[in-house]
Amino acid sequence: MSSPTDSELREILARTRTVAVLGAHTDPNKPACYVPDYLNEVGYTVRAVNPVFAGRRMWGEPCVAALTDLQVAPGELDMVDVFRRPEFLLGHVPEILAVKPRLVWLQLGIRHAEFARTLRDAGVDVVEDRCTLAEHRRLGLPRRGE
Repeated sequence: MSSPTDSELREILARTRTVAVLGAHTDPNKPACYVPDYLNEVGYTVRAVNPVFAGRRMWGEPCVAALTDLQVAPGELDMVDVFRRPEFLLGHVPEILAVKPRLVWLQLGIRHAEFARTLRDAGVDVVEDRCTLAEHRRLGLPRRGE
């Protein structure tokens, strides 16, 4: 699903409720801040993951150092939205598989064939090289719950 259709994207974004942002940032000029800001504003529950900001409140929740610190049951997390450079992705595979999200979304410009294949082989869908904010707007999707 690295190149999902518009229909598939609509379905993904409609069923998603909770988004963990891997590589979340506090600088409003960085996509890892303004994209999750947007997702939060349109009604998604956004959980920040970044060891640099662990303990700080972001989008109404405490930021955690790793996905496994979110204390969610496998399958409870809808999406991991990734803002990490490709060379760091394989290092996140164990924690991603531990929380077993329905989907891992790699932001615009991020692709990694082995990472994506490993997750897909484990039953996790992967979208590569797309921006959640841009796709939500482009598809004209409403706020969650509307």
